[in-house]
Amino acid sequence: MRPGLAGETTGRSMYDCGRRWYNVAEVARMFGMAPMTLYRAIHAGQFPAVKIRGRYVIPARALDELERAAVDTNGVVTSADVVRGDGTV
Repeated sequence: MRPGLAGETTGRSMYDCGRRWYNVAEVARMFGMAPMTLYRAIHAGQFPAVKIRGRYVIPARALDELERAAVDTNGVVTSADVVRGDGTV
């Protein structure tokens, strides 16, 4: 099996090998939701993001942590469960 195929652990984000940041529209598309829904969660402190001037970017690590939490608990988690009080993952 070649590295990066389903079922193989490479230690990288499953979303895009080597990428560390995503914009809101990309993550919203991954999750099948409207970007405004994700913006609301970010503004409410329920989803991790970094604001650079007027632009928000989302670390791939946050997406990995959400996935890990869901798999490890074998259940439903919310982004607020994964985000600490200081907004970090």
